[in-house]
Amino acid sequence: MTVDMEVYRQRKYNARFEWGPEGVRALAPVSDVIVILDVLSFTTCVDVVVGRQGVVFPYLYKDGTAAEYALRKKALLAGNRGEPLSLSPSSLAAIQERTRIVLPSPNGATCSFIANDHACTVIAACLRNAAAVARFVRDTGGVVSVIASGERWPDGSLRPCFEDLAAAGALLSQLEGYRLSPEAQYAAAAYESSQRRLRQMLMESSSGQELIANGYSEDVEIAAQLNASQVIPILNDEAAYVAANARH
Repeated sequence: MTVDMEVYRQRKYNARFEWGPEGVRALAPVSDVIVILDVLSFTTCVDVVVGRQGVVFPYLYKDGTAAEYALRKKALLAGNRGEPLSLSPSSLAAIQERTRIVLPSPNGATCSFIANDHACTVIAACLRNAAAVARFVRDTGGVVSVIASGERWPDGSLRPCFEDLAAAGALLSQLEGYRLSPEAQYAAAAYESSQRRLRQMLMESSSGQELIANGYSEDVEIAAQLNASQVIPILNDEAAYVAANARH
């Protein structure tokens, strides 16, 4: 059966929601703004680094060219969790200001790469900066598509996750005046039903439990800090996330 991508583009609405790389491919061509969410932990890491006036270069996960790319960009390469610099918000919380980091990630970085191929503004959001990003989107106007990057099952397939759905809803629920698609309404409703217990639910979610079991409870705590940040990380012409006021 031939698939007509047009039916997935939610064109009747100017606030849209989808999952993963295929969601980016479907919605980025018809959006003015794409918001990428990967709460545990890529976009939370981006928020932490950019909040310290740093720069984050998204990069494909387990790509052998990452070290060479970091060298070209005069940036540090983040390693695996447990290393001094990694895809772990707690490992980045005390880095020097204005640090340049190449941050490989299987989900958020991949979605960022795909979105960057299209003529739209690409923003990294998480629970920490959901309200700030919502204000920026309202001020910017146009069609916005919110992408929950999701996690991965052992076979590599997409695993929809609580944390990205909740963060998408936290943002979408604040887009007053926008017409939310059914998918976006469902994300907003998920957030509204969980906001009073958000931290607890994040800690108890599958993704949260995975990190806690591996000794990274602090990463979950940092990610659960709803609206603690005013940072708006935007991809610039160098394909790097920087603060919105520093992208040119």
